[in-house]
Amino acid sequence: MNDVPPVCDYEGSDYQSRFWTHGGRAYEDGAERVALRRLLPARGERGGRLLEIGAGAGRLTGEYAGYDEVVLVDYSRTLLGEARARLGDGAEGGPHYTYVAANVYKLPFEPATFGAAVMVRVIHHMADVPRALAQIRAALAPGALFVLEFASKQHLKAIARWALRRQAWNPFAPEPVEFAELNFDFSPAWMRARLAEAGFTPGRRLTVSHFRAGLVKRLVPSGVLVALDSAAQLTGDLWQLTPSVFVRCTVPGAPRLRPRAVGGQPAAPLQFHCPECAAPLPVPVDDLFRCSACGRAWRYAGGLYDFREPAA
Repeated sequence: MNDVPPVCDYEGSDYQSRFWTHGGRAYEDGAERVALRRLLPARGERGGRLLEIGAGAGRLTGEYAGYDEVVLVDYSRTLLGEARARLGDGAEGGPHYTYVAANVYKLPFEPATFGAAVMVRVIHHMADVPRALAQIRAALAPGALFVLEFASKQHLKAIARWALRRQAWNPFAPEPVEFAELNFDFSPAWMRARLAEAGFTPGRRLTVSHFRAGLVKRLVPSGVLVALDSAAQLTGDLWQLTPSVFVRCTVPGAPRLRPRAVGGQPAAPLQFHCPECAAPLPVPVDDLFRCSACGRAWRYAGGLYDFREPAA
């Protein structure tokens, strides 16, 4: 496991405040929420345990009402701390929240742990998409749902720039393009093939952020843009010409029966395994999970399960 690809580390950053709270992205936030609501089950049909990879400060957690437990995973302890400060352990009648600092290339969960997963604005930082998808697939149970958002290289602006010879890379070429360090755009067909190779069945697609242009956002109220985007998203199965594409995938197999939540808590405890050797981890002692197979220890402190690196 020493050949793990590099990751984008937002530790210590003000990403949530700078990019979302004060970044003028109310339209993008609203459009992404519309897409999630379309692709996730109706609230009354939810339940069980949902995994959000790259959850950051928990921007999208309001869309997961109806699940028994939402597990927020991010590489940044800073952002997870912001999420926990705002959400706590969860409100009565809503999901129980669990916070896990981990690397997507080495997820610390036992196989088939989750009935649903979401990854939004994350995979464009992945240098090894097949490896990341394989980790997510292993964590999902038969019949599980996976909603993925990815950055498309075939959006209209890229096509126009290429036609005018203002960019070197071809938006219709199948391979990903790294336009900045650890920032990738993907061909929709290439991403769909990678999902199938990882064991997912790709399904419905939505095109999102049709109006992501500074001038348009300054001239048109964000609520109007979200309403227009909501209608335009429905063209996603016909063409993908926007900078953001959502795809709904399923894991083959019949869904397992869900045990009922008890007293607002998940019916079964979350099961971890060692992210280095994949051996099941025992119950923590003195806030440390110690792997009986490889001897490494992992810390639980301040409401955060920390699997970024072994504890000293």
